[in-house]
Amino acid sequence: MASTPALDLIDLAKKATTAYHRPDLTERLDATRRRVADPDVRVLVVGEFKQGKSALVNALVSADICPVDDDIATAVTTAVRYTDGNPSVTVVRESAGPSGEVRAERTDVPFTDLQRYVSEAGNPGNREHVSHVEVTVPRKLLSTGLVVVDTPGVGGLGSAHGAMTMAALPTADAVLLVSDSATEYTAPELRFLQQATALCPTVACVVTKTDLYPEWRRIVELDRGHLDRRGVRVPLLPVSSVLRRAAAASNDAALNEESGFKALVTYLREQVLAQSERNDRRAASDDVVAIVEQISYRMRAELQAQADPVGADRLIAQLQQAKQRAEDLKARSARWQTTLNDGFGDLQSDIDHDLRDRMRALQKEAEEHLETEDPAEVWDQFAEWLHAAVAQSASTNFVWASQRAQHLSLLVADHFVAGGQVALPDLSRRSPSGNGQVHPLVRPEMAKLHLGSALITGMRGGQGGVMMFGLITSLAGMAMLNPITGAAALLLGAKGVRDERKRLLERRRSDAKQAVRRHIDDVTFQVGKDSRDMLRGVQRALRDHFQEIAQQVSTSMSESVASAQAAVNTVTSEREERARNLSAELDRLATLEKKARALVAHD
Repeated sequence: MASTPALDLIDLAKKATTAYHRPDLTERLDATRRRVADPDVRVLVVGEFKQGKSALVNALVSADICPVDDDIATAVTTAVRYTDGNPSVTVVRESAGPSGEVRAERTDVPFTDLQRYVSEAGNPGNREHVSHVEVTVPRKLLSTGLVVVDTPGVGGLGSAHGAMTMAALPTADAVLLVSDSATEYTAPELRFLQQATALCPTVACVVTKTDLYPEWRRIVELDRGHLDRRGVRVPLLPVSSVLRRAAAASNDAALNEESGFKALVTYLREQVLAQSERNDRRAASDDVVAIVEQISYRMRAELQAQADPVGADRLIAQLQQAKQRAEDLKARSARWQTTLNDGFGDLQSDIDHDLRDRMRALQKEAEEHLETEDPAEVWDQFAEWLHAAVAQSASTNFVWASQRAQHLSLLVADHFVAGGQVALPDLSRRSPSGNGQVHPLVRPEMAKLHLGSALITGMRGGQGGVMMFGLITSLAGMAMLNPITGAAALLLGAKGVRDERKRLLERRRSDAKQAVRRHIDDVTFQVGKDSRDMLRGVQRALRDHFQEIAQQVSTSMSESVASAQAAVNTVTSEREERARNLSAELDRLATLEKKARALVAHD
């Protein structure tokens, strides 16, 4: 939820910016207030196919929202949030506008039609072109601002579709990795956890279906050992969605405790929501401190000129230099602009090359596998391996892109250090891309030589042997059909069968390679687009943020120069009174700054 002390602090700072006629700083505070007042705390529920994600979401909010069945899979991201009215379902379709902005078309649909849009059975291949679905329900847990997001599990984490979940991780406040207690963590799950912790500050593991598997405690211990060996320090929470629903229906506190959901809800409240409030307080404190510095700069310059009229010329010269540096920051040719543009240009090229290089190496390895195997015999195992390898390459590329973008953000901020302005914009609230579809690896037609076809092929080859050798032996006075022609028919018939089998094997291999190439091209196109979209979004956010700061610094420097020059012309009799007024104003600003720092003193 929005932090009331943070909002109060921002409102108090807005009074100061209004009183001191700094509408630019007021706009900055307005943006901060909107961000802090936003109650949404997004919790992303991710995991492999059929691990109990949808059942977990339903049990968490005690409502049948996400479709749960053995033959029903979630195909579209579903966000569940609070309403104090009647439950509702909104289908959101997003498209790019002429200038690249994202346009959202929102359509309210009946609650009973939810499965039609979010399940694979009702919306196969996302033929409805749905970006995500928003569901609102009146639940106390959600009233704190919690938004639970159920992600598709089709293909699991070991697929390109699962890897594209990475695009949403930087926008989430927390991530819950869901895995059932039937087996210990798989390699894709552990790899995903390592990458998720690099992109999202708050990650927890939820082990589901403890009511189905008596050995769930041993599985939990094995999972904990895997996490410790990988150096992944995250909570591990075993739960049973069935027991939770039964406890809610009977209002049984002991059964709810046994379900494990009490610990999960406590984690969401005390860790996820509390961390969101700490972030809100930090954002409000940082902005107010920076704004107090901007306003105080002019007053300190005027006060110094009032106190030392003789040295005013030197002070004004220094302020003029500072003003010029601020003006330089506003120019398109500013060094930070060059760092930003060149850096992101190089970064996009590097990320694109890295993705293509990984996919090209993977394609070569896949084709080498197919050269030594019969695709018809090993296709299922091969497809599983390829999905995992593609997911690893795609997600590693995306994580690298995100980390490089953050590093470049710090390099751009370094150009503002001289002015004390190193704050970075909140990049976590950007809408994720990743709305495109990666089609799964399609099994090609595996034509094989069956018994009937083999007999026909053998007879065709044998017939040629009989005709050829029968003609030769007939010249020697032998009958057309004789032991020699019979042996020749058998040999040539067998050779024909072997050649046909070899031809069909080569065809299967060729078709399998074509299927791999199409799949990898599809992954490269969509994942590459998601990376480019993410980088462009970060670049625009940084550009707008630092342009705004450059303008604010320039305004502050201009006012400081004007105030110092005016102080020189102030008559002696008025200087003492003006100095007292300035000192009082600075004291009030110092009190505001003290409140801002106190807001985060105990975090």
